[in-house]
Amino acid sequence: MAKSRLCSIPDCGKPHYGRGLCNKHWQRLRKYGDPHISKTTPGDPEKYLYDVVLSYNGDECLIWPFGRVSTGYGLVRIDGKSALVSRFVCEKICGPAPSITHEAAHSCGKGHLGCATKRHLSWKTPTENKADQLIHGTRARGTKHGNAKLTEAAVETIRSLCGKAKQAEIAQRFGVDQSVISRVQSGKRWAWLG
Repeated sequence: MAKSRLCSIPDCGKPHYGRGLCNKHWQRLRKYGDPHISKTTPGDPEKYLYDVVLSYNGDECLIWPFGRVSTGYGLVRIDGKSALVSRFVCEKICGPAPSITHEAAHSCGKGHLGCATKRHLSWKTPTENKADQLIHGTRARGTKHGNAKLTEAAVETIRSLCGKAKQAEIAQRFGVDQSVISRVQSGKRWAWLG
């Protein structure tokens, strides 16, 4: 008889639900970013923000232990409004954003993991922030991108067929639109592959 999986939290003993956790611990992980947090009292995240995050002077990543957005960035309610922790901290430390398009960028590359360390934050344009993501290896491009329909090998093949086959034929072979083939062959897509 097969042994049923149990929650990986010590002394829990409840049946496995997802990611090695029971339903209760899974919901805590989803809601608070940590399966050990049982309930957040109203005001706890804001208190933590002021008492811990803004007073922390270390260089190690200080991970936000409360709610997060789907991309992993910390979220806090201040004066009845939701705010990204990184943006709020950056504004407190660096002053207001130079423009509405500027983003709070993490020098550590771990914002998506909930880093809230003030020393890691600065204002950057979206282009500068995307360049940092390339350096950190956190930018979803190529096959890492969730919507990718081509592989690096397919792109190389498509480029090698330039002038040897019609784009419509190549598109049919790879199951994409002819415009995708055009952009790949012209270097407008997958340009970083060289």
